[in-house]
Amino acid sequence: MSAASSLTIATWNINSVRLRCDQVLAFLRAYGPDVLCLQETRCVVDAFPAASLAELGYEHQLVAGRKIHAGVAIVSRLPIEARGRHHFCGEDDARHVMARIAGVEIHSLYVPAGGDVPDADRNPKFAHKLAFLDEMRNWLRQRVDSAAQKGMPVVLTGDLNVAPLPEDVWDHRKLLRVVTHTPAETQRLEEIRAIAGMEDVVRRHWPAPRKVFTWWSYRGGTDWQAHDRGRRLDHIWATPELAARLDDVAVARETRGWPRPSDHVPVLARFALA
Repeated sequence: MSAASSLTIATWNINSVRLRCDQVLAFLRAYGPDVLCLQETRCVVDAFPAASLAELGYEHQLVAGRKIHAGVAIVSRLPIEARGRHHFCGEDDARHVMARIAGVEIHSLYVPAGGDVPDADRNPKFAHKLAFLDEMRNWLRQRVDSAAQKGMPVVLTGDLNVAPLPEDVWDHRKLLRVVTHTPAETQRLEEIRAIAGMEDVVRRHWPAPRKVFTWWSYRGGTDWQAHDRGRRLDHIWATPELAARLDDVAVARETRGWPRPSDHVPVLARFALA
């Protein structure tokens, strides 16, 4: 373990890291997490703003690049040991990267959105999303088991593109037939987490029936906050021994109101280190 007394991990679907690099830097200055996991970076590795992040102290970086729609990264103040990537459904589409930091295996994962039609027969994108989640079930269990044999806790972060609980959406009944909250997705995600033996640390900190959102559609325009029609798509899970040392959770809602924002906001979790 690191000599530090705590480890703060943040996750953020930035929706183009080059377009919103200034916002990433502003967030890091304001919150100062030890580790930031990014999704939907939308850039190849060589275009990632590595120098700007390093100047701020995040010189340890692990990047999986893709120009359009995907791309993930982990940036850290602390040294990173790369642990590889998993290519879900046999596709090298830069949706996953993992690292060991301060004795913790940390994953940045970006689950496909799934399109608009919640029917796998009619919508190939939705079928792909379900196949991705199905593969994730056994893969995550194996990762947790492998790490446990080394005495290493695991944290999974990312835009999982599923709002699993009724309290994770602005209107449960209205969204049951909307992609991200259909039973086909929510049941799969909760099963994945249970089989892996991981805890949803946001809900450990803020149990239902409290509503928690991390995403608001651009279609809401400037009135997104007044209507507050959000969903909780961004998650941090931890294995039980680390989840038991959870100190705090934060959702940086204010970033959604910044100029030209991402439609997602950062989620942070702070853990005490043994």
